[in-house]
Amino acid sequence: MMFENAEKFMFEGVGEYGIPKVEAVDEMPDIQKWIEFAYCKRFRADRYDRSKVGVHCFEPDYKFDRLWQKPDKYAEMIMQFGCMLGPDFSMFTDFPKALSIYNHFRKHWLTAYYQMVYNITVIPTIGWIDKDSYDWCFDGEPEGSIVAVSNVGLGNRKDAKQIFRDGYNEMLIRLQPIKVLMLTRNFEDYPGPIEYIRWELHKGDQIN
Repeated sequence: MMFENAEKFMFEGVGEYGIPKVEAVDEMPDIQKWIEFAYCKRFRADRYDRSKVGVHCFEPDYKFDRLWQKPDKYAEMIMQFGCMLGPDFSMFTDFPKALSIYNHFRKHWLTAYYQMVYNITVIPTIGWIDKDSYDWCFDGEPEGSIVAVSNVGLGNRKDAKQIFRDGYNEMLIRLQPIKVLMLTRNFEDYPGPIEYIRWELHKGDQIN
């Protein structure tokens, strides 16, 4: 068994923690619908051609952790779809810092692996925690790219919303994205070249 995928593929590392560098995506595929990864296998193509469907991982981590465990197993399935957003492993303020950095690393390793080995269009997903995370949470991210974010899960806490907005503004400054795809339930006003996508959770069997 590969040790944390390190023996499978090694990438150019960025920053103190050697975060794999991902490639910029400068052209948006023609996506007509977005679904979560856990729904991919059961997705019926009678209404939408899979090549017009985008896959995201803004769902509980256990539903897409299998990508990390067996990245090659699911590559062929993902290739049927128009694009994918980089897997969004969780980072929280009450997590140990080491665990959040590890999840940032995993997101980047999978994004870079699918981009470079399988030539899948994987749009970088950007995440942060608070201002203390800015020293590493943008490591490996491309400048001038289409990127994805989500404010799902913030709830009604004003402090969480402000932390998210501060990180969002910092992302605009550091990465200067050409488009920001925001999966959201609440269509609040954010600056920048933003495109809002309604987040919805589909009911269906888990993939195996």
